[in-house]
Amino acid sequence: MSEIGGLYALWYREFKVFLRERSRLISSLVQPLMWLVIFGTGLGSSIELGASGAGLDYQQFIFPGILCMTVLFGSLFFGLYIIMDKRVDFMKEVLVAPLSRVTIFFGKVLGGATDGTIEIIILMVLGSLFFGIHFTLYSILITIMMVALLMVSIISLGLIIGSMMSSPEGFGLVASFIIFPLFFLSGALFPVKNLPAWLYSFVAVNPVSYTVDAVRSVILGIPSSFGMITDVAVMIGFAVFMIAVGTWSFRRMSV
Repeated sequence: MSEIGGLYALWYREFKVFLRERSRLISSLVQPLMWLVIFGTGLGSSIELGASGAGLDYQQFIFPGILCMTVLFGSLFFGLYIIMDKRVDFMKEVLVAPLSRVTIFFGKVLGGATDGTIEIIILMVLGSLFFGIHFTLYSILITIMMVALLMVSIISLGLIIGSMMSSPEGFGLVASFIIFPLFFLSGALFPVKNLPAWLYSFVAVNPVSYTVDAVRSVILGIPSSFGMITDVAVMIGFAVFMIAVGTWSFRRMSV
């Protein structure tokens, strides 16, 4: 089997699993919609966005952050499938195939990114229909590109954790410890410009903050808090770093 053929086979397997698990798609959409409807309406009724969100309601303001939240939760927990594959010995069969572990890693990443992109596109359609989000062809393409960078980074992080662990319970604990700080300290739910210095420093070192900032700027037309060049540079750097660590961890993975 060629490396390209193996890459396609791994991608196709992950995509077929996604299509067969309709409950997975439904649950991945219900959570962000609950945040938008319940949290966005309830908390939004008492929040004044000021100049950071002039002319926007709170649901519209947090919509880009909810897109990133969907990527975070869905992509990181994609690493759980590595543990499941180990338990049913599928991973052993893959590892004895004439494929490099780098190819196996990228097959998993591409499969997870495809699944996540479908979810994001559906959410963007719902945002346009029900939450007053106005998209252009430019904003659609740029948003998908930026979200894809975050998706690749977080999937790689999930695969790194999954490659080092053997129990779903342990994975869940580690993932929760990582994912909630990344989300709540990303500026997904609040403007970052007027934060106290001590809190702003945590937001500034969080790579997810730059994706939220970039996507919010593209979708809503709000000036970027960090600067678009900085946003894109951090996103690319984070993705490259996670891919490098992910391929290294897969080379050392044992089953």
